[in-house]
Amino acid sequence: MLQHLKSKRLRKTLAALACATAMLASSVAQSADKLTYFTWSGYEPPEFSPGYDKLHPEGFDAPTFGDDDDAFTKVKAGFHPDIAHPCYDKIARWNKEGLLQPIETAKIKNWDKIFPVFRNLPDLQAGDGKVWFVPWDWGNTSILYRTDLVKNPEASWNLLWNKDYAGKMATIDAVHDTPVVAALLSGVSPFDMDQAGMDKVAAKLREQRPLMSTYTTDMTSVEQNLASGALVAAMTWNASAVALKKQGVPVEFMKPKEGMLTWVCGFVMMKDTKKVDAAYDFINSRLEPEAGAKLINDYGYGASTSSAFASVKKEDLEKLQLPADPDVMLKSTIFTGPMKQSDELAKMFEKVKAGG
Repeated sequence: MLQHLKSKRLRKTLAALACATAMLASSVAQSADKLTYFTWSGYEPPEFSPGYDKLHPEGFDAPTFGDDDDAFTKVKAGFHPDIAHPCYDKIARWNKEGLLQPIETAKIKNWDKIFPVFRNLPDLQAGDGKVWFVPWDWGNTSILYRTDLVKNPEASWNLLWNKDYAGKMATIDAVHDTPVVAALLSGVSPFDMDQAGMDKVAAKLREQRPLMSTYTTDMTSVEQNLASGALVAAMTWNASAVALKKQGVPVEFMKPKEGMLTWVCGFVMMKDTKKVDAAYDFINSRLEPEAGAKLINDYGYGASTSSAFASVKKEDLEKLQLPADPDVMLKSTIFTGPMKQSDELAKMFEKVKAGG
């Protein structure tokens, strides 16, 4: 009898295992049928791709990364998304590693609606009628501060070096953000620095390190700490200012005299994707005016297309401090382009953060 019960249990266990294996295989197969879009946290909602689900009811998978360097490391190590969402200053690096395939602009139906300042960026061109990168979103990096806790600050990045607020400030843990600002304050070209310049930047970063509560790309926690008062100032992107103002938190997004940083991010098609047609459908859906309008209204970021701006009320753009033409913004900000010494700068930044 005992042997019979053991045999019965074994059969049940094997049956359950077989069922679980079948379910897993089915899930993997279903996931394999979906486009994989590797992106920043917050860009996953299908509302940003209004036409895609109509063509592809299965939807898409959207694993996220913390910053461009994190994304690059994972893709280089063997992760295989179909589309990724890095920023422009990293495109040459991705391309140099052979990770990308060209995108045909003739298949991007709103290509001509993309602002020329973005459409004609260096490092985009991949031959006649082809590009490596389709710009989609752009915005600014600056200091978001509590107006009730930081009284009448000088409009300068130097606020993040103010000892009066030691332990109550945060900065972005990314090479193309905090070290760029340290370079600006040190009188060094951020995108083409020699060893002497890098030494000055390192010294400026070491000066800042003991004043910081954290280095992070987790804007949700930064926003929560600004709202609670645990932080009084932090380097953030536009979306944090929009989110906290909607909550009634007294904050201001600074316009530093040295210039805010302006960035543009977008889509690249990975070299080994088998879902090329779906990738074009996805990119086209994200360039629809309603997708760009949602990006503007929800996050306060700029869309890359003039048609998206045309679908947003003028008064809403004024509230978000977004000009309808990015050329206007770029005249007073620092555009974050490729860094010639990005690898060396990244190693130096890691050393400084570790106390070196």
